[in-house]
Amino acid sequence: MQAMVSPEWLRAHLQDEQLIIVDCRFVLADADGDAGEKAYRENHIPGAFYFHLNRDLSGKKQEHGGRHPLPDIDDLVSLFSSVGIDKTKTVIAYDDQEMAMAGRLWWLLRYLGHDNTAVLDGGYAAWKKAGYEVTAELPTATASAFEPDVRTEMLVDVQGVKERGEQTILLDSRAGERYRGEQEPLDPKAGHIPGALNFFYKDNLTPEQTMQAVDKLQDRIAPFADKEIIVYCGSGVTACSNLLALHSAGRTDAKLYAGSWSDWVSYADNPVATGEE
Repeated sequence: MQAMVSPEWLRAHLQDEQLIIVDCRFVLADADGDAGEKAYRENHIPGAFYFHLNRDLSGKKQEHGGRHPLPDIDDLVSLFSSVGIDKTKTVIAYDDQEMAMAGRLWWLLRYLGHDNTAVLDGGYAAWKKAGYEVTAELPTATASAFEPDVRTEMLVDVQGVKERGEQTILLDSRAGERYRGEQEPLDPKAGHIPGALNFFYKDNLTPEQTMQAVDKLQDRIAPFADKEIIVYCGSGVTACSNLLALHSAGRTDAKLYAGSWSDWVSYADNPVATGEE
């Protein structure tokens, strides 16, 4: 399935019984972590369920693994099954944060072997801009049995980053000032993994916050089109928006360093670079 769908496509398929819609709105800067869920309860796309980044799409924080470690596989299977996701279902995720949270769910589903999933291009804002219906009514779930087929090749850990070869490019998805080490609001050290290139995820978007056209995305990745790609960010969330863009540009094989910068700096001996590479 294509990685992105338009609001028009989703509106046309809204009554499809094989469609599962998931609202992933979440504000990383919100101290309580409740802003996205509150917004969902006020209004959302009809039929959409809500998945919370911290509770549902992340595991328990530990010494290592980053600020948003991946959930346990069994927990994800239970979550997906609870809203009726199985191999017969198409899952459409959306948010209002540059497709990072929705991208996280999209990546997790694919990681567990469910390719029939996509992200709403432009998110909830694009849906509302189109004038389509919203509701505060909560949907009723019909549980099903999600069967995982974990694709370990999509994931890289800290050791995999250290051992990457010369033909592997490491992309840092954060804003330039964080990549260069000029500021770091969230993690104990500022800078980037030595050898990484800055590839800010928001640069994939149009001024309307939709994904750039495929040819423009391909132009962005042209300098390293022949390389293996590993993507990271601060905690493995906004990197998923980059993975979504890469997938749209034809690089369906890019890997995620899920622990990302927050995992890297949890190891005291790991080197840190600043400035431009």
